[in-house]
Amino acid sequence: MPIETTARDLPLLAIRALSVRFGGVVALDGVSFEVAAGQICGLIGPNGAGKTTLFNCMSRLYEPESGSILFEGRNLLREPRHSMAALGIGRTFQNLALFRTLSVRENILVGGHSRIRGGFLANALRFPLVAREEARLAARADALIETLDLGPVADAPVIGLPFGTQKRVELARALACEPKLLLLDEPAGGLNHEEVERLRALILGLRERFGLTVLLVEHHMNFVMTVSDKVVAFDFGRKIADGAPAAVQNAPEVIRAYLGTAA
Repeated sequence: MPIETTARDLPLLAIRALSVRFGGVVALDGVSFEVAAGQICGLIGPNGAGKTTLFNCMSRLYEPESGSILFEGRNLLREPRHSMAALGIGRTFQNLALFRTLSVRENILVGGHSRIRGGFLANALRFPLVAREEARLAARADALIETLDLGPVADAPVIGLPFGTQKRVELARALACEPKLLLLDEPAGGLNHEEVERLRALILGLRERFGLTVLLVEHHMNFVMTVSDKVVAFDFGRKIADGAPAAVQNAPEVIRAYLGTAA
């Protein structure tokens, strides 16, 4: 008798044989891996290895040639682009994508609007449901401002804030949609050593507080190896290693990709 598979047995995220081409360039070549609920998974590899291409497929910005992306068993490639946040996927970007003239609080509130129920008519007529939802969103924004230590700049335009602070604002905005899966694209990029250490503690704390699963792309090797439960390595669009951080770091293919020589 076959064993029945339940939703509890499934990984939160499963990438299956994903391939992407841009003309004659193979950006992803049959990539497959899984991320369990509650894991922090780091994606590493040289520039151009395919890491951000994978993120853009998951955000529905790119259309793969073949393969599937299963999130809680649902194929994201069959879902419209605008539904990703509502499905429970939040994202930050390598190049900050904030509304620079809006305040910190306003940027965070924008991130939560995918969770507001009620359509155009309900919002236009100010139904009680809309007022309750907006109050809930405002309370979550306040909680995130406190959690990410943004209180002193909550009402300041983001355009004048230090880079590291803007990074925290973008993270807060991604969390405002109450994601199950958080995609972090180069979260440690441009940060100094002290800021990187604070970021590591912050991500671990957010995982525990909100029950998050985290998938991150990162070049800062010490950071990714100390924050991740598992690591997936890419080179020229192929997966070359997948497993515990120490095992991946010492894999001959990974050493060759970074140093150009075998172990």
